[in-house]
Amino acid sequence: NFKNWKTPAPEHNKLTPWNWMVAHPKNLIIGEYTDIGAFSYINASYGVKIENRVQIGSHCSIYTESTIDNKKGSVRIKTNAKIGSHSTIMPGITIGENAIIGAHSFVNSDIPPNSIAYGVPAKIKKI
Repeated sequence: NFKNWKTPAPEHNKLTPWNWMVAHPKNLIIGEYTDIGAFSYINASYGVKIENRVQIGSHCSIYTESTIDNKKGSVRIKTNAKIGSHSTIMPGITIGENAIIGAHSFVNSDIPPNSIAYGVPAKIKKI
C-alpha cells in the first residue's frame, strides 16, 4: 500500500524501520513508490539509483564493490523492475525498465528492459 509512501532516509549501516540496511546512503537515490524488502542490504559506495515503482524482495544484496573479484561500479535499477527475494546484484549492473529477476538469482550482467531473467548466474529467459 503506497497511499502514505514517503522517501526513506536510511542512515549508514543502520536498519531502516522496514529492516533493510544501506552502506553509504549519501550515494543512494530512491525513486517514488519503491518497496525494498526486509533484511536486504545495499552497498552504495559507488552509487545506486533505484527508479520509481521498483520492488526488491526480502534478503536481497546490491553491491557496488566486490572484494572477491575487485569489481567496482554503480548499479541502476530502472522503473518498474522487480527483483525476487534472496537475489544478489553485482557491481556495475543495470536492470532495465519492467525487467523481472527471479528469486535466488545472481545478477552479474546487465538485464535488458521488459525481460525475465533468473538463475545462478542469471540468464535471460524471455524478452
